[in-house]
Amino acid sequence: MNSILFMHRDVRYVYYCGMQIINLLRNYPHPLVIYTFGMTPLTKQIQNNCHISDALYAGNYTLCIYLLKMREFYRWETQTSFSAKLDNTDIGQWLTQREALWDEIDEQPIKNIQINNQSYNLYDNELINKQLEKQQLVYSGGYGLHGKPVFFLGELIHKEQHTDYTLLISGKEYARDLAAPPGMAQNKTIYIRRESLRRFIWEKFEESQWHQQENPLSRALDCYNFKTQIEESLEKMTDNEVDTVLQHEIGEIKAGKILGEAWEDMLINLPASQAELMARAVRDNIADMLSTLPKILDKNEASQIHFYFANLSSMRKLIFPSLYKAYNEWLESNNSDTLKKLIPQASDHWIKIAKQMLTLYKQYDKDAHSHIETLINNNYL
Repeated sequence: MNSILFMHRDVRYVYYCGMQIINLLRNYPHPLVIYTFGMTPLTKQIQNNCHISDALYAGNYTLCIYLLKMREFYRWETQTSFSAKLDNTDIGQWLTQREALWDEIDEQPIKNIQINNQSYNLYDNELINKQLEKQQLVYSGGYGLHGKPVFFLGELIHKEQHTDYTLLISGKEYARDLAAPPGMAQNKTIYIRRESLRRFIWEKFEESQWHQQENPLSRALDCYNFKTQIEESLEKMTDNEVDTVLQHEIGEIKAGKILGEAWEDMLINLPASQAELMARAVRDNIADMLSTLPKILDKNEASQIHFYFANLSSMRKLIFPSLYKAYNEWLESNNSDTLKKLIPQASDHWIKIAKQMLTLYKQYDKDAHSHIETLINNNYL
């Protein structure tokens, strides 16, 4: 096995894999010279905020997740097609330069957005998007895991106004950071990032080729013809999964109405800990019981059911073991009754737990994390 040395936020790691040794000393142009060429002033502003956010938070990933995310980010930034084989030397040189850039900018402030000589708060998505809609653009600024600022700018390809929410679907993305969630719900607006979803599915396809084992992911992919029609299958699967992402974000809005603004305040103020991961898993459970899972089961599309379970986080599997057990029963019998019966029970359970978490946060404030962890560890479902 060959050794590859990567700099990951000032810590040198030895990463063993079956690739060639990367020559880190080769002189390579600064990434800003290459990757901002052709960007509009607006795109440059947003991408710079993305770089600063990544500089501050990229070190929170484990080494394995970090390298996988950087690999995908490299493919996006260089506009490398999915079918093209990535050159390990090029990725290594790009990675070294990107980390050098982060070292230069990690103390710079994230700045407001300038549009037509007017300054806008970078989190005032509604106001910014009013200015951008005529240009068929969509923007979002918000917070992700561990309070990481997350931004993107993309092509607006679809807009729908509903009673409870506004739906904005983006296509090609012009600016983004290392984290690229396919869906986000902010206030009463749902953002579906189709390109990010397509890339996410491609990563899952690649992952399935590495492991070659039967699991929910392989079963989902087997519902399509990835062996001989990769592009067509990728497009079809992306179209199908847009609805799953949408249903989850609708569930997030419903969960938000139940839990109120105090929930977001708790998430921001909890230290990076098991408690934060548990809190996010609890809310995801609520959202999926209120919207995602009922809709998936009503459609009864095997591919979507398999893919839903393929993407359950380890934390969700840990605290909600009966859900995966019900999936296995459906797998054996092709009968979804157990899953359907679980939904109302689970919805009540996780809403009750979430409210108890808020009570603990109100009582203990930033020291609530250990109490929250104990609560959830004692209340698996």
